[in-house]
Amino acid sequence: MSEWKAKRFWTEACVRKETDGYGIALDARPVKTPAKRTLIVPTRGFAEAVAAEWNAQDEQIDPTKMPFTRTANAAIDKVSHQHGEVAEMLAAYGDSDLLCYRADYPEALVARQAATWDPILDWAAETLGARLEARSGVMHVPQDPIILERLSHRVHGLSAFELAGFHDLVSLSGSLILAFATTQELHNPKAIWDISRLDEIWQAEEWGKDDEAEAAAAVKEQAFLHAKQVFDLSRD
Repeated sequence: MSEWKAKRFWTEACVRKETDGYGIALDARPVKTPAKRTLIVPTRGFAEAVAAEWNAQDEQIDPTKMPFTRTANAAIDKVSHQHGEVAEMLAAYGDSDLLCYRADYPEALVARQAATWDPILDWAAETLGARLEARSGVMHVPQDPIILERLSHRVHGLSAFELAGFHDLVSLSGSLILAFATTQELHNPKAIWDISRLDEIWQAEEWGKDDEAEAAAAVKEQAFLHAKQVFDLSRD
């Protein structure tokens, strides 16, 4: 038996202004989230991205080709109702940030990590008022609670839609600091993604590329770049 798939029933998806943001109408019918809430996004740009996904659908609806719609659904149905918990989970990355856990050998990798990651920790100290300290090895050593609280305050200050994008920037890179660096345009998103993969790139240079690992990394890279777009489109 073939799997049932929803079919396109509308002629055009268009953006319409609402009192609390922007909605998307399929002809005259407003788009709803899976929880049956009206899909309202904070900016016209975000709404246009969602509408473009609906207009691009063929006869059968393919949710895998609708990343902005999926993220909007998550922001409305999940993040907005669990904002504190999501923010706290992401802020916790600061205590085990990727940039702080360094190899103690070989010397070439140690040097590359220092040359690449130290300037970003310096930027965070200056721009975010948060100096995280690097450690050698993989054993957890807690960061200063005062510094972590400063970072947590910034995360909690994000809107539900910003937090939806920020979530993937943090979780995909493994770094709270790199997520902030991405949102504040320290480098372009692709460069920051490569910075987060420094260890994997070094390993590939030394031992050769693994096609399966590279394919998985490419999927994650696209998700990371999408998350940056989401964050940007969530802001007026």
